[in-house]
Amino acid sequence: MWWRRTLSRSCRWCLGCRHSGAKRIWSFHYRALRSAPAVPAGRITALQALDIWKRHFEEEGVTEAEQSSQYIIAHLLGAKTIESVERQRLTEFLSKEKMEEVWQLCSRRLSRMPVQYIIEEWDFRDLTLKMRPPVFIPRPETEELVELVLTDLKSRSADTETRQTCLEVGCGSGAISLSLLKSLPQLEAFALDRSQDAVDLSRENALRLGLQDRLRVYHMDVIKDAERILGLFSSVSALVSNPPYLFSEDMASLEPEIFRFEDHAALDGGENGLTVIRQILTLASDFLLNSGRVYLEVDPRHPPLIQRWVEENVEGLQYVETQNDISGRPRFCILQKAVT
Repeated sequence: MWWRRTLSRSCRWCLGCRHSGAKRIWSFHYRALRSAPAVPAGRITALQALDIWKRHFEEEGVTEAEQSSQYIIAHLLGAKTIESVERQRLTEFLSKEKMEEVWQLCSRRLSRMPVQYIIEEWDFRDLTLKMRPPVFIPRPETEELVELVLTDLKSRSADTETRQTCLEVGCGSGAISLSLLKSLPQLEAFALDRSQDAVDLSRENALRLGLQDRLRVYHMDVIKDAERILGLFSSVSALVSNPPYLFSEDMASLEPEIFRFEDHAALDGGENGLTVIRQILTLASDFLLNSGRVYLEVDPRHPPLIQRWVEENVEGLQYVETQNDISGRPRFCILQKAVT
């Protein structure tokens, strides 16, 4: 999809977003739709609808034109991918109601609204999560972060009888916490986000997946509510976060799908992308258990900056290692609380 290519270039995957501003951006661009092709006077098949919209998306400069039309129409036919739809259904005439639905949803893509928001769901590892703007859409690289955390927690649980707890800072749709909970039945998780939209969506996804009893979600800002956070959480085994880490100067290079629909406050990490990251690391040693770990997804430029800053500014927290993502870029930082 569009975001795989876009974010490979701009190096940005982010946490759940801030409520302010994003809905105004979304509403404006939704009203400013480019003209859709005329609805055919006669009946057409799903395959014909796919071809019409693929060509129209290409003409209008919509990225991933073929994939966009396929995902939307497959969704309306009750499937995740066009390949999983029976051939017979693709060659049957669409009902008038179904054709109107196709035109309605595909028209939204003309504004560059992400497919995930249009079909209102997306798969993350082995979970299907509800999606709504402006809550940040989880990216494939964050699946790698979850795998890294799972592998580490499983190996560390064999060395201790302590019940494991995880705190996620910036939960967005709940993707990270819910994936960890599904794979680790003994784990309990806490999550926080500064966006009420994200908090509500995380709770909804937890309920849909039957994981609500092991996930507590809080509406808190890691910077503004630091004292409250320290009062709530203690003896946490792991802290995981995919925080806002774009350098402010990189915001202008974002593609429309990101710039128009995902909240800028959830993307912009400040002048050097470290504003939220530094706050997380400042607080981490106060509520982590001895040998508890921090797992961060960051910009490839960040690991040496983070390591140097922690060594100079955070007592009791040690930089353990940097892990590369699947494309070989330094993407994940692991830190550990020293034994006291």
